[in-house]
Amino acid sequence: MQASDFFDLTGKVAVVTGASSGLGQGACTALAARGALVVAVARRKNKLQAWSDTTQGETAILEADLSDRAGLSDIASEASKPFGKPDILINAAGINTRQPADEMTDELWDLTQNLNVAAPFFLAKALVPGMRSKGWGRIINFASLQSRRALKNGISYGTSKGAVEQMTRAMAEAWSRYGITANAIAPGFVQTELTEAVFADLELTEKNANQTCIGRNGEISDMDGPMIFLCAPASNYVTGQILFVDGGYIAK
Repeated sequence: MQASDFFDLTGKVAVVTGASSGLGQGACTALAARGALVVAVARRKNKLQAWSDTTQGETAILEADLSDRAGLSDIASEASKPFGKPDILINAAGINTRQPADEMTDELWDLTQNLNVAAPFFLAKALVPGMRSKGWGRIINFASLQSRRALKNGISYGTSKGAVEQMTRAMAEAWSRYGITANAIAPGFVQTELTEAVFADLELTEKNANQTCIGRNGEISDMDGPMIFLCAPASNYVTGQILFVDGGYIAK
């Protein structure tokens, strides 16, 4: 392989969930810039369309509710229509209700586990046969600092992200022999819709920045390089790994 091919995604079909904002949308933009054919999936069609209208590259949008497990097979089928069978799946959709443990309800617990854990697995399961037929595929999940750390009001979210870490390893064990790698990115504190409550607290924001080795909180673009690496041929022999892109937060 030529060095110039290591990070080339030209013609690869990528399905990205949670694409209407934040890290999911950032992943869509980064992949489209590297030549991938991107299918952006989320509930908010207007935000998906606004992104697609202003993004260079070949893109398609799919309005879908990933919390409905019964509909995931149909979502996988619809996501395969614009450009053919996907080569890459990025599971960026997620929810964090930030409920104290003593106030956690059955409904919020089930919603969190279903969207953060079950949806990535069953969507991957539905798309793996297409990847297997090509002998090549990439599954990128989103883990979290809370995959390893217990943070305030994080009982349901932290549980789900601990599960994502182990699920990623289990996916790698199940499917890597067919040329399908499975890895996860664990971001540090990055300002998105999901973390608005954190960044609204200026004292906490500064504390989190000081906890990193680099000395600042993350930006959405900080995920671009690691994401491209894990999606591209450069990572052919990397699977079952959790890459913390956190400025060294978890190292301290």
